[in-house]
Amino acid sequence: MSDDDGIESVEEFEAVVSEVGAGEGMYVLRLYMAGLTPNSRRALENIKEICEKYLAGRYELEVIDIYQEPVLSRGEQIIAAPTLVKQLPPPLRKFIGDLSDTERVLVGLDLKAR
Repeated sequence: MSDDDGIESVEEFEAVVSEVGAGEGMYVLRLYMAGLTPNSRRALENIKEICEKYLAGRYELEVIDIYQEPVLSRGEQIIAAPTLVKQLPPPLRKFIGDLSDTERVLVGLDLKAR
């Protein structure tokens, strides 16, 4: 690292991300919704239930309406809604749909073995 504690390489960045993710066990999730459609509402309810049951106190969930913030969805290359993006811990994963298949979501979030 440099004298000003800035991150100068990809390796340093990955080390910091892995240290923060492993140390705190934090999950950073983004749910991209298309307004308040029934499918989007179900996805929100389902992911909140999963987070509270399996990640209580260890997650950050950001809900983004792609109609109100289209730039954010383009940056993440969101092509369908609802889409859940697991940003941390690595690897990045995306889930499309209402997230009603809890087992699939748990496996994808690395909370349950296949």
